[in-house]
Amino acid sequence: MSINMDMNILAVDDSGTMRVMFRQYLEKAGFKHIGLAINGLDALEKLKTEGPYDLIISDWNMPTMDGLEFLKEVRKRSDLKDIPFIMATAQGDKTQQEIARNAGSNGHVPKPFDEVELKTAIEKAFNTYQEAPTTESHTPEIRDGKVVIRLGHIQITDHLALGILQHWISQGVVTPKQFILETDCLPGWNPVQEKLENGTVSGAMVLAPIAMDLFAYNVPIRLVLLAHKNGSGFVRSSRYEEGPYSDKADFYKYKVVNIPHKMSIHNMLAHKYLTGLGLKPGVPGQKAINVRFEVVPPVKMPPIMKEDESVGGFIVAEPICTRAASSGLGSMEFVSGGMWPDHPCCVLALRQELINAEPDAVQELTDLLVKAGRYVSENRKGAAEIALKFLDPEGKMGLSLPVLLQVLSQKNGITMDDLYPSIEDLDKIQTYMYHDMGIGKLIDLNSFADLRFAAKATGRDEAACGAA
Repeated sequence: MSINMDMNILAVDDSGTMRVMFRQYLEKAGFKHIGLAINGLDALEKLKTEGPYDLIISDWNMPTMDGLEFLKEVRKRSDLKDIPFIMATAQGDKTQQEIARNAGSNGHVPKPFDEVELKTAIEKAFNTYQEAPTTESHTPEIRDGKVVIRLGHIQITDHLALGILQHWISQGVVTPKQFILETDCLPGWNPVQEKLENGTVSGAMVLAPIAMDLFAYNVPIRLVLLAHKNGSGFVRSSRYEEGPYSDKADFYKYKVVNIPHKMSIHNMLAHKYLTGLGLKPGVPGQKAINVRFEVVPPVKMPPIMKEDESVGGFIVAEPICTRAASSGLGSMEFVSGGMWPDHPCCVLALRQELINAEPDAVQELTDLLVKAGRYVSENRKGAAEIALKFLDPEGKMGLSLPVLLQVLSQKNGITMDDLYPSIEDLDKIQTYMYHDMGIGKLIDLNSFADLRFAAKATGRDEAACGAA
């Protein structure tokens, strides 16, 4: 059964930028009839005066009437209760998904999303989506006597150690004895999260808070290694540099700051920085916020800031920040390593099935990634040349060797020479996000992090370093 591309869809979001993106994504997906509303009350009025609508897609965090209140109201009304309802929102953690599902939503698509993810969510809401076949056991694939390790990643400098290892293998510099490496370059964090959860990848380079959130909901993954330390930046828009702002707090007040994912170190650092200026950052719908966080795809941050005058800045992984600053679009407010020296961000998370079945292959993979990470520090020019092909193979991002060299040489910038995970640092992340931001769950980090492979690869004694 195919989906009806002529259905009437009502998209609800208080952000003008997001309403434009809703329309663009839905039109790219092939839908033609799209109505827009700015909050739950406005949507109820449009359902009454412009209907009938066949589908509602709503943001969660909105003033006046938020998405959850709107959903509950729709489900109470006899004339509306059967309309499929999808939450499309920055509330990307598993707890919020569960709340929306219990309130009667037919689906959930966390920001940042694209037209493919949005269409997939619609197909699932109408029960027309065909899931890829998977096996319950997720038994690792053996090919030519080696285990196939398929790792997800996205196109950011944070994942360069994987790119270097991939390059070495393709060039015959190294030939793994225990495994065959396959990389899966994905368009954003949501596909990474989904593939880690359903086991269609063996593991992934993923934001630590995403991995911790999946572990909290019993997804069988373990943190094996850091992907990097530092590596992100906060870019301030150059649009208002000549404006009458007495200080930084005055500049950011009542503006938008874009972040790549709710479950990210970027969200934490932006919150910590802006709170330190005396501001009250958060998502729409919360009480007394005066800086608005919006979740958007990393590669779209520069063009959105250029086009949307309400955006005061963004925080994201390199090389996006340096390229935006070098183009004159903005200036670097801070690099993340300057705010929190040697902080973790992305990690290598592997499925437990792989770890249990093929520990020798996991150790060899860990050893080689540690070696690749050290190569970045020892040979920045060579690493930048590999990065150019790994991050921008088709030239669509407009990267250049000088920009990548600047990223890899930046003071307090990205490092990969010490990828041993610190339980204490991971606890700082989860504690701040849970207690200061009300995000996620607290987990047993010693159960989440399997440090034996990193301990051997880095020459550390696991017993002595487990609490480091």
